[in-house]
Amino acid sequence: MAVLEQTPPAVAQPSPAPPKKGLRKYWHLYAAISPFYLIFLAFGLFPVGFSLYLSFHRWDGLGSMEWAGLSQYQYLLSDSDFWNSIGNTIIIWALATFPMIFLAMVTAVMLNSAVRFKGLYRVAYFLPNVTSVVAIAIVFGSIFSTNNGVINAILHGVGLDQVAWLNTPWGIKVTIAALMTWQWTGYNAIIFLAGLQTIPSDLYEAARMDGAGPVQTFFRITLPLLRPTLLFVLVVSTVTGLQSFSEPQVLLQTSSNDSTFAGGPGHSGQTMVLYFFQQTFDNNDFGYGAAVAWGIFLVVVLFSIINWRLVQRRGE
Repeated sequence: MAVLEQTPPAVAQPSPAPPKKGLRKYWHLYAAISPFYLIFLAFGLFPVGFSLYLSFHRWDGLGSMEWAGLSQYQYLLSDSDFWNSIGNTIIIWALATFPMIFLAMVTAVMLNSAVRFKGLYRVAYFLPNVTSVVAIAIVFGSIFSTNNGVINAILHGVGLDQVAWLNTPWGIKVTIAALMTWQWTGYNAIIFLAGLQTIPSDLYEAARMDGAGPVQTFFRITLPLLRPTLLFVLVVSTVTGLQSFSEPQVLLQTSSNDSTFAGGPGHSGQTMVLYFFQQTFDNNDFGYGAAVAWGIFLVVVLFSIINWRLVQRRGE
């Protein structure tokens, strides 16, 4: 008689634990990057939001806030001093940006074709960008000084009349633009050089075999392929140029009773940011200063979009 084998009863296996959610599973990674977001929230996002809230109030920085609604923005649209600062900023930006881009591109082409000491040239051209803006402004103030400046000494030496660079409207604008051009040409030349080095050399060899000269090669090959780099340089130059502050503030600071943010005689060098500082810290009108800051933001965004569209349209 066969003996039936009895199988042992199956032991119940514990059910697997449910998988952890993304936040619980990677909490240590989120904790590692959290300081950046906490700092950005405290010193970046919160001030932006508070400035927008403040622009709808009247506040002297100490007392209680008073609701103003849209009245500050309405006054901003009719504020002749604000529009004057916009005009000054745009003129200075144009006088500085277009010569700077031309000089930066020429410098980049020369650096790209140089054989020896490339690294030395790159460092030398980049130095103005890492030099203190205050120190640069003081030097340029001496160079463009009316009485003892180098520029007027050269003009006098060739028999031309001296120019009161820091006392006339156009002289002030040209001086600030020259400072900004000198400061940013080397930086943008390095950016252009990086763009030039991404262009395949085979294209230049094919162009030379087809009989194209240097000018044709530049406008038919170099410039079209360099358009993304040019767009980057133009947008960055627009953002930085329309927010110029240290250059005119140091160049045109005065020891008289006038504001250090006035921008020189006749407010000829008062940029938008200088006007913002004047309203906020000289007049203690923090609410209207916040409205001016948002007006500056809209102007910068508008010009950036215009530059973007112009360069993109030319590339189509």
